[in-house]
Amino acid sequence: MRPIEWKNDRLCLLDQTLLPHQKKYVECYTYSDVARAIKEMIVRGAPAIGVSAAYGMVLGAAEYKGDDVEGFIKHLEKVSELLKDTRPTAVNLFWAIERMLKVAYDNRQASVEDIKDLLLKEADRMAQEDVETNRRIGYFGQQLLQDGAVVLTHCNAGALATVGYGTALGVIRAAREAGKNISVYADETRPYLQGARLTAWELMEEGIPVTLITDSMAGYFMKKGIISAVIVGADRIAANGDVANKIGTYTLAVLAKENRVPFYVAAPLSTLDLSIESGDDIPIEERDEREVTHIGGVRIAPYGVKVANPAFDVTPNQYVTAIITDAGVVYPPYKQNLQKLVNKVD
Repeated sequence: MRPIEWKNDRLCLLDQTLLPHQKKYVECYTYSDVARAIKEMIVRGAPAIGVSAAYGMVLGAAEYKGDDVEGFIKHLEKVSELLKDTRPTAVNLFWAIERMLKVAYDNRQASVEDIKDLLLKEADRMAQEDVETNRRIGYFGQQLLQDGAVVLTHCNAGALATVGYGTALGVIRAAREAGKNISVYADETRPYLQGARLTAWELMEEGIPVTLITDSMAGYFMKKGIISAVIVGADRIAANGDVANKIGTYTLAVLAKENRVPFYVAAPLSTLDLSIESGDDIPIEERDEREVTHIGGVRIAPYGVKVANPAFDVTPNQYVTAIITDAGVVYPPYKQNLQKLVNKVD
């Protein structure tokens, strides 16, 4: 399952706002098209957003018709600003854009056309790396799951949230590939229902046993001893191990600790933001109130009601059992151990 594909000089994105009822690809011809797709959650999930933004930079580069390198780089910086403004919480977005800008900065001596070619190669490389990264996350993470484990997950951190395979669901896929009998409980994940619409559909497509529950049922099933582990993805992880993820994740982490259920976060190293000390410094996106007041375009709330709709919350590090990365599993103390891991990789 590949929700992102580069074909014939355009970016094709599986429209995740239409799933599970309709499988349709949106074609992006300009960087503005990509920005809109990210903002409107046609494409979503931190790794997928990052790679989509990289291809957005490629499309933006193609729109420059001159041969002045410095003018071209200024144009790229303008393109990058529009893309950066789409989703403020997911650090992969900024990581990918900065990586693309670095290609341009490091090749100022080349021609504009040569830099355009290098940008496309870099975006393709990032797409391929994402799949390989997710498989490594799966390899390390599946070792934490016993045969017969029942995993609770939140939102969608599967192939749909990446270029392919997935992070949290990648761990589950890897465990199944290792011959383990793993089943999943998926939160519906209000208000935008990514668990009900996307995770349940994705797992059913692959024949992985899944039970859909409402967000408020999670504690009930943990207390009954049904849940073996909670595995979620992440949009940004601070230097101290605080984790920003889809709203409702913090609630799950607290419930998991109360019920002695291990709480794992699966994310690539590109989701780490060691430049910020703690989750208090992570910007939280506030989204359109219609995501709360409507379901499938049908209003369910009274007209005029006041609405709050933060897209993410921050789970403090003391609730996180371990962080599963593409370079290994990290345990507390996170501030020291995340830095050690990054230093080792560098």
